[in-house]
Amino acid sequence: MTLLDVYLKELQKITLLEPAEEKNLWIAYKEKGDLKSRGRLIEQYQPLVFKEVMRWHVKENFLQDALQEGTLGLIEAVEHYEHDRNVAFPLYAIHRIRGEIIDYLNREGKSKSVSIDEPDENGMTLRDVLPDECIDIADQAGRKFLFDYVVQMLRRLPKKEQIVLESVYLHDKQQKIIARDMDLSLTYVYRLQKRGIRRVRGMLSRFIHENK
Repeated sequence: MTLLDVYLKELQKITLLEPAEEKNLWIAYKEKGDLKSRGRLIEQYQPLVFKEVMRWHVKENFLQDALQEGTLGLIEAVEHYEHDRNVAFPLYAIHRIRGEIIDYLNREGKSKSVSIDEPDENGMTLRDVLPDECIDIADQAGRKFLFDYVVQMLRRLPKKEQIVLESVYLHDKQQKIIARDMDLSLTYVYRLQKRGIRRVRGMLSRFIHENK
């Protein structure tokens, strides 16, 4: 079994943390110096390293080194991240991870980079040997990051708009039930929903623009 096989096997064991669990880990590490919490946070975000390395189409021979360099960037991000600021960790970490990977590729030369769909002498591609579950967990992590960010944005809305959007999109409630529970007219609930969506779209647009 190669080092890459071991890495991929370990990657598949990762389960995503709930937001409250992750928050407690940050507090334990940053405020109490708990190194076990530090290790759990680094493990939690390994899929972020894997996904970023895959973007650069690194040759299989050098994939393990690229993953190690990306992990160094992740470790630095965990150590320097200020958990009490309103910045999602993945947005902060990805720049350090990407920087370490690019530095490695620049040091080693562009010959280390190739498409993961390029076949070898046996007609096999790197994509063929990568378990689907590993790519899925990276995608799941990405969706979780975005979901957590949207939840943060909802909390910045005016209270009534926040309640309406959370009820509709997080708790799958019908507008007429929301209107009854909030003692509002159905028309006003729809108005709050549209207004809240407009605000969230504006925040998302700024978020995307700032993180291109």
